[in-house]
Amino acid sequence: MPKRVVAKKPMPKTYKGKSTKPGGGGHFLMVVDALKKGGKTEEQAKAIAAAQGRKKYGKAKFQKMAAVGLRRSMKKKAKK
Repeated sequence: MPKRVVAKKPMPKTYKGKSTKPGGGGHFLMVVDALKKGGKTEEQAKAIAAAQGRKKYGKAKFQKMAAVGLRRSMKKKAKK
């Protein structure tokens, strides 16, 4: 029996207001939400997603992306 080919859905450009490009935070949130649906707590899901990100991008690049996201969130809080 031949294998059935399943087409992947294209990645959306944004997720919950964040870009899904590397460093944008949207893909991280998608992974966190998927893990939460699987029964993990918010804290566990974020830890697992961070570990996956570090494995994919390396410690230095992942920390740089996290720092940029932290600065971006601080700017938004300062504007309020």
